[in-house]
Amino acid sequence: MQRLRRESPGGELTWLGPIDTAAAGTGLPLATETVAAGFPSPADDYVEASIDLNAALIPRPTSTFLMRVEGDAMRAAGIHHGDLLVIDRSVNARPGCTVVVVHDGRFLLRQLRGQRPPWQLVASDPAIAPMVLQDDDALIWGVVIHAVHHLLPRRRQHGAITRTPGTAATPPAGPWEETRPR
Repeated sequence: MQRLRRESPGGELTWLGPIDTAAAGTGLPLATETVAAGFPSPADDYVEASIDLNAALIPRPTSTFLMRVEGDAMRAAGIHHGDLLVIDRSVNARPGCTVVVVHDGRFLLRQLRGQRPPWQLVASDPAIAPMVLQDDDALIWGVVIHAVHHLLPRRRQHGAITRTPGTAATPPAGPWEETRPR
């Protein structure tokens, strides 16, 4: 996969290249029940079928690309440093969409705003001034259709709580132990 870095105010996007869906194709279990906030993972009794994340997240593989976010220009919009963006170049951008824009040879991640041209490109960080999208100085490269956000804390000052290893059929409730970094 090709990697290119483009500098941008408020961070960078790292070009990861086109999607190769033929190489993947691993299905993951899909639960029949929806989950309420705080509800533990369902046991195998509730597994309906498997879901292919490529099929679920990438509806048009030939026009879909991945980029990694560097910086916090869109943090208030829920897009954080290190997130993986799924970008579809075939989707028509409309107000409210988060878009990847090429401006002065750089990739920028912004939200498209306005009711009619000229459109505004707005970062969720209020310290970054909005840009007016002019025909000649910026190009909407693609529309972000998904952001994969890592939720597990990367560093921990104190101990972490982990479940004792078991089988996939082990119910969510079980012996828990505290582990401390060594």
